[in-house]
Amino acid sequence: MKNWLFYVLVLALLGLLTACESQQKLSSTNPVNWDKRRANLPLDNSLSEASTYLSVYAEIYSRSEEKTHELTATVSMRNTSLRDSVFVLRADYYNTSGELIRSYFDHPIYIRPLETVEIIIDKDDRAGGSGANFIFDWALRPGADEPLFEAIMISTSGHQGVSFVTQGQKRQK
Repeated sequence: MKNWLFYVLVLALLGLLTACESQQKLSSTNPVNWDKRRANLPLDNSLSEASTYLSVYAEIYSRSEEKTHELTATVSMRNTSLRDSVFVLRADYYNTSGELIRSYFDHPIYIRPLETVEIIIDKDDRAGGSGANFIFDWALRPGADEPLFEAIMISTSGHQGVSFVTQGQKRQK
């Protein structure tokens, strides 16, 4: 009987440690993941640069200003080109007040042809609020297809759920 109780306690402790560890890992904020995508840009200034604005919702209102639903957001950076890589120079996340929450990397990254790279805003990360924003600066070879920036927000509770999509808007740099 003592052995059985010991194994149950060990398994419960391992489960607790694993749960705590997985909550602290936010893959899209881990700089190691972005270092693997580090891009060396051509020195000859042969790339065209542009910028995109993307609205993101970390929470939405329900019934009143006091009642909100937290959302998980999947921010997709999509290369629509069949041949050329796109280079993302910055991905900055701002809150409802326009204050910078975080910059995801401090060096250019590449996205291969037809590849999608994602940033996940966890449901528990409410720093962005109801009017969060991203600014993406990017570069590509002249004549290449422009990237697509989208956000998919989702929340589920019981048998109900809400989901919607926003698309980025190219902006003057």
